[in-house]
Amino acid sequence: MPTPESEAFLAKKPKVPANFDGVDFEDTKRLKAAQDAIIREQWVQVMMGRLVREELSKCYYREGVNHLEKCGRLRERYLELLKDSRAKGYLFEQQNIIPKE
Repeated sequence: MPTPESEAFLAKKPKVPANFDGVDFEDTKRLKAAQDAIIREQWVQVMMGRLVREELSKCYYREGVNHLEKCGRLRERYLELLKDSRAKGYLFEQQNIIPKE
């Protein structure tokens, strides 16, 4: 059963997508909300990679010499998540907006 979200959590939860599409840069509140959403999404990816790495290390320890066979799924998942394992920030996306056609 999922934990209900509190009012304080819902108040801080971003209400904008994690990109700068349609954001007026003169509107400081929406700009900061977009920046926060981007940073939150990057940290979610970082934490997901950390969790998979911890499970992979437990699997390696548990399986011993058979880890190549038993932990392959976790290893592949970790290698996929490793591409996005750093929080890069929002400045590049903010300064280099590529319009969609």
